Amino acid sequence: MPITVLTFDFDPYLRLGSDLALRWQTLALAVVIAAVLVAAGLAARRVGLRADDLLSIVIGAVPGAVVSGRLAFALTHPATLGWDPARLLDPALGGIDLAAAVVGGIASGAFIAGLLGAPIGRWAHVAAVPLLVAIGAGKLTMVLGGSGQGLPDEAAWATAYGGAGPWGSLAAALPSHPAQAYEGLATLLLATLLALALAGGAFARRDGRALAFAVVGWALIRASVAVTWRDPVAPAPLGTTGWVAIVVAISAVAVLVLATIGALRTTGTTARAEDDLSWPDPESRPRF
Repeated sequence: MPITVLTFDFDPYLRLGSDLALRWQTLALAVVIAAVLVAAGLAARRVGLRADDLLSIVIGAVPGAVVSGRLAFALTHPATLGWDPARLLDPALGGIDLAAAVVGGIASGAFIAGLLGAPIGRWAHVAAVPLLVAIGAGKLTMVLGGSGQGLPDEAAWATAYGGAGPWGSLAAALPSHPAQAYEGLATLLLATLLALALAGGAFARRDGRALAFAVVGWALIRASVAVTWRDPVAPAPLGTTGWVAIVVAISAVAVLVLATIGALRTTGTTARAEDDLSWPDPESRPRF
């Protein structure tokens, strides 16, 4: 047994009277989502975007996230869901693959932004840091519910849960890797570094490459943490969910490279066009 273990022994429910109880994890997650949406709205307003489009884009992201995340879970956990439509549509069975859900949510959110006539690239730029904060802080809220515990471990920072619970992980009393905290803290660190880079002038074109970079970084973090998860490790060493994160990272890298090439070409074309400009009468030159 480990010498030192971080043991959590508290009631995971906020009890309001004798008949109403709310999980601390759920309450904390709601606070995180609300705070991130407010921050994203303020950031959008500062760069001239319509903050009232934010709610429509977020709502539009939900079906894409649910469908893609659920389908990815079905593909990676055939023993749990298979392809039985009844089991696939039952939210009580299995879960959602987060990496696939993020990609699907971005895709459907972008579709809604296009329908609204909103500048998709600029919205994607604004969403980069808030998305990382939402994922990172959301992962940390799992600590309050005992969810997302990793493999048994005897490190000094291993965590265990006592009391009656119920906790979100099986054998919660067994000291284990705090895998949810690993991913949450690393993702928040990535969000901080990206925010500093953006403040320093990175991705100045605001064309969505910042969001692609954020997805690449987070997906690699998720794949790295996957080695500590309790999920089956076949195919080794990451398990199916970790390999999904790798696929997402590779796809986001491809998007980032293509977008960068497109930006360079556009910059070159714009520069040549400006160099070739001439007006016979200087007085007729348009103002910029």
